[in-house]
Amino acid sequence: MNLFSDIRALVVGALDAMTAAGELPAGLDFSAVAVEPPRDPAHGDMATNAAMVLAKPAGLSPRVIADKLAPRLASDPRIASAEVAGPGFLNLRLSPAVWRGLVHAVLTEGAAYGRSDLGQGTKVNVEFVSANPTGPMHVGHVRGAVFGDALARLLDFAGHQVTREYYINDGGAQVDVLARSAYERYREANGLEPDIRAGLYPGDYLIPVGEALKAKYGTSLLDKPESDWLVDVRNFATGMMMQVIREDLAALGVTMDVYSSEKALYGTGKIEAAIDTLRGMGLIYEGVLEPPKGKTPDDWEPREQTLFRSTAHGDDVDRPVKKSDGSWTYFAPDIAYHYDKIQRGFDLLIDVLGADHGGYVKRMKAVVAALSNGRVPLDVKLIQLVKLFKNGEPFKMSKRAGTFVTLRDVVEQAGADVTRFVMLTRKNDMALDFDFDKVLEQSKDNPVFYVQYANARVNSVLRKAREAGIACDDATLAGVDLSPLSHTAEFALAGKLAEWPRLVEIAARNNEPHRVAFYLYELASEFHGLWNRGNDDPDLRFIQEDSAKSQAKIGLARAVGVVISNGLGILGVTPVEEMR
Repeated sequence: MNLFSDIRALVVGALDAMTAAGELPAGLDFSAVAVEPPRDPAHGDMATNAAMVLAKPAGLSPRVIADKLAPRLASDPRIASAEVAGPGFLNLRLSPAVWRGLVHAVLTEGAAYGRSDLGQGTKVNVEFVSANPTGPMHVGHVRGAVFGDALARLLDFAGHQVTREYYINDGGAQVDVLARSAYERYREANGLEPDIRAGLYPGDYLIPVGEALKAKYGTSLLDKPESDWLVDVRNFATGMMMQVIREDLAALGVTMDVYSSEKALYGTGKIEAAIDTLRGMGLIYEGVLEPPKGKTPDDWEPREQTLFRSTAHGDDVDRPVKKSDGSWTYFAPDIAYHYDKIQRGFDLLIDVLGADHGGYVKRMKAVVAALSNGRVPLDVKLIQLVKLFKNGEPFKMSKRAGTFVTLRDVVEQAGADVTRFVMLTRKNDMALDFDFDKVLEQSKDNPVFYVQYANARVNSVLRKAREAGIACDDATLAGVDLSPLSHTAEFALAGKLAEWPRLVEIAARNNEPHRVAFYLYELASEFHGLWNRGNDDPDLRFIQEDSAKSQAKIGLARAVGVVISNGLGILGVTPVEEMR
């Protein structure tokens, strides 16, 4: 049930009737007509902009349209009142029966409440994390991993067919550095002094890799030149690092559907095929780029390169795909990788990247538009930095990692559920402060605790009801008489529950899972407010002397628990049944 969609359908039906009666001109486009929560709850339960958006195309004043629309809406039994406000906004108050029916719908639909067919099975590829396989994941990867996984869960909830994908950057120079670093740890495992020189990875995490290399090769690699061992050590170390990364992701509750290798694109003809496809479109040419802004003629060497005409698809400048020495630029395998995704039949591509990749966005959108003939959109979500604090001070670096705080450090300190929720309390393109003390404190200022406490309170109501011999299983509550729900505070809470399906669709359309975290905090606040009012008004308490009255009020509480569980499921957070 989507109450906002139902009431919008009522509004559109009334507009159709007005058109048939000659009160509106024929052929008006109603697509911009919306039904939304009013900015001020005191104005009503819902508001529609119908009169405002139709005034100009209809050649009528908004007030004239609103005055004719209001009585048509008020004649429906679901509408208690329809009042025209200001220049032509229409505020609606819904009947008590609507709110009771909403609670019944939540109890009946359960885990399906809020699910949508918005996506209509659209095939979506969400690529996220995609960290270099050179070490354990750091705190910057945590936020991208949580965001990407929550986005995938959100899109699935909204009716899309989602694939989670990790692109292994194992084709660049960084994996050769990994191999040389691992080799020094291999020498160390064989009793020699490692030469962890500048440019190598210094972290202790490579010690087990060195020991594993010793177990496999013994001393056989010690006296060999780099050319003999580099490939084998690189593949071995990359494999071990990817296993560490998989375990890190699992600790955060993230599972990938597909792991794609950059290295697999080289020597297979895939890069050449993608470039040739663009060449066939007239988008590849040999040319010389203008000097970058800020460069002077003395430090700029013009070189002829193979270029992609990305300006034909909205980019600021054309981009090199092959260097003057004939080797591919880093952009070339990325082109081939996205071409592969297009060929796999995805309808939408989403890349979740670090904020330092901002300059990468336009060129990738351009190449995806070209290779898909404009059929497949690419949405790039940039993840801003996370700043860690503990005891009011910046969190110290990890000795194990050498230069950064690892994902495991964060999860071990705060727990996976807290980490995931907090990472979604800011929009992805805003910086986020993660204070270990604050995220674990039990207060209203901690959104994780506040939402989980609401769910724990719902469960405490259910426990007390069972102890009192009141039937409160889901099947029973779905069939109880909800007429004892009559207070405006109860209807306000039901109104917040009604926003859930609408919120899911808005968040899914915009690829913004943080909206779910915001909504859950608002729902928890509404629930805690009703709970606290029960301290002063016994009639608002969930457990009453009358069993039937109790069941109705328990049904409202349980409906809150259903929506909290559904929302936390999208965030990948386990609902807490009891606070300790």
